[in-house]
Amino acid sequence: MNGHTVLYDPEGRIDAELPLDRSTHERVVRAVLAWSDPGALQPDDYEQVGLLLTGAAHAVAADVRGHASMLPDDGRRLFAEIVLGEADGRLSQRSRNLHGVKNKARLLRALYERLDRLQDAAPAVEAATASR
Repeated sequence: MNGHTVLYDPEGRIDAELPLDRSTHERVVRAVLAWSDPGALQPDDYEQVGLLLTGAAHAVAADVRGHASMLPDDGRRLFAEIVLGEADGRLSQRSRNLHGVKNKARLLRALYERLDRLQDAAPAVEAATASR
């Protein structure tokens, strides 16, 4: 026995019900982007920070994906899909140095910005759909 529990959640309900700790993520992003000394941390430490940012970015990307799927096929949805495509490519990359960790921090910041724009657009889309 390895001490791990495998959860079966094909609908993704667990992720949907867990709130994001946005303020913590934003503080980590600000701290990482303020770093200037590439030798400040060991590669394993950079990787741990990168994993934290990657996990947060996956969660935010799922929220962006959910909001984008409710939009009509217009520029907002297209841009969200472009951001998500970029995220998918960058999330799989390891972050074992300052450059890699900063890239993850910028990606997380961009995902939150896209999520904010989609959440602002959601009431307008819902109102337009309800009036039909």
